[in-house]
Amino acid sequence: MPTYSTIQYETGPDRVATITLDRPQAMNAFDRQMCEEIRDVWQRVKLDPAVNAVVLRAAGDRAFSAGLDVKKAFGQPDDVWNHEDPGEMLSPKWQKCWKPVVCAVQGICTAGAFYFLNEADVVICSSEATFFDSHVTFGRVCAVEPIGLMRRIGLGETLRIALMGNDERVSAETALRIGLVTEVVERAQLWDRAHEIAAGIARHPSTATQGTVRAIWESLDRPYRAAMEQSLIYTRLGNAAGMAEAEAAAKATAAAADAAGTPAPRPGWRLR
Repeated sequence: MPTYSTIQYETGPDRVATITLDRPQAMNAFDRQMCEEIRDVWQRVKLDPAVNAVVLRAAGDRAFSAGLDVKKAFGQPDDVWNHEDPGEMLSPKWQKCWKPVVCAVQGICTAGAFYFLNEADVVICSSEATFFDSHVTFGRVCAVEPIGLMRRIGLGETLRIALMGNDERVSAETALRIGLVTEVVERAQLWDRAHEIAAGIARHPSTATQGTVRAIWESLDRPYRAAMEQSLIYTRLGNAAGMAEAEAAAKATAAAADAAGTPAPRPGWRLR
């Protein structure tokens, strides 16, 4: 297992990997070191057959992330045309990792922190979480993050967040209403609930869940008919393998139950 200095990474027998942003003293703002470590960890997730889903969370109570650490030089090349967008390193989708990501947000989530939300598949938050984008308050153009955000919450809400800057904080209740998050829980339950969601996803065949994630996200970059044609190709590629995974898992579960002399468990379901 690699050793990281800005994040924590662990895996469990339930096929869930947990990535924890671990710079609470800097409100979990990302610097180049964190970006490079997260890029590395997405590759580990992608290539590890024992990982089917991911929880992305952050240490401390004050902030999920304050975005880019402006107190440290990010270290861009002299040639402006070679400048890098930190979001490409932070993004599982840019890294072609299609394993489902559940993001758990507490405290402040601002500016570049939206990179994490924009690329997650399921976002939940604690009841005291607040969301805002501080770029324009400090004279910076708010561009990259809201373009990703717009695909999640729409044009009107995105423009309001981008243009209001520090003057307005989106509460957890409002975040739920506009679709920025899908569930709000108390802070004490946040990490457990995120893990519960990820573990539920991880129980399904990874071929099926990865294909689902990829088909849906890639459809956002295509016209409707082209997206439909592409998604049909993915069902042809993934269904056979995914169904074989499901059948093998069912047989293994039944064999284990038979050996133990207990009924095989039925698939669970949950009302939300």
